[in-house]
Amino acid sequence: MKLIVGLGNPGEKYENTRHNTGFLTMDIISRQLGIPVTRRAFEALIGKGTVNGEPVVLMKPQTYMNESGRAVGKAAAYYKLDKEKDILIIYDDLDLPVGSIRLRTTGSDGGHNGLKSIIAHLRTRNFNRIRIGIDKSPRIQTIDYVLGKVRKEDRPAYEAALAKAAEAAIKFIDTPFDRVMNIYNVKEKNG
Repeated sequence: MKLIVGLGNPGEKYENTRHNTGFLTMDIISRQLGIPVTRRAFEALIGKGTVNGEPVVLMKPQTYMNESGRAVGKAAAYYKLDKEKDILIIYDDLDLPVGSIRLRTTGSDGGHNGLKSIIAHLRTRNFNRIRIGIDKSPRIQTIDYVLGKVRKEDRPAYEAALAKAAEAAIKFIDTPFDRVMNIYNVKEKNG
């Protein structure tokens, strides 16, 4: 079984903000797989289905970003998941430019409170992740920036990154993550 988690904050106030990048990606995954993420469980909205013979749970934690680990930890324990192989977390990353994604199997929380909570609840840093670039602003405080909407001129690159991240997440369901990383961790060429 695979657990794919898109991080974000519940409620209209946070819809389409940079910090809801994981939720927006999950919406694409849900549509493409035909698995609605509408059932309440584990302090989250989830959807269950089977893809190419592999059971999958799609999740949008409803705990607010800083407590995302509660939902992920409960689901991981309930389904007895291998934290290093069966879980994928999708989230926004200030340290990547808009339009880029990076896949990793381990690392620190990088100052991301959702990730910090997941590391605490899973008691490991070793789980699969897809980081989606939202860039950062030198002029706007971080909290205001992540809770703001993507600028109009950045939208095409941002939406392309969401689509690419969703594609990588779907590939993860029946492909070892190191192979998925080899496909999607491609350096962009300049000029």
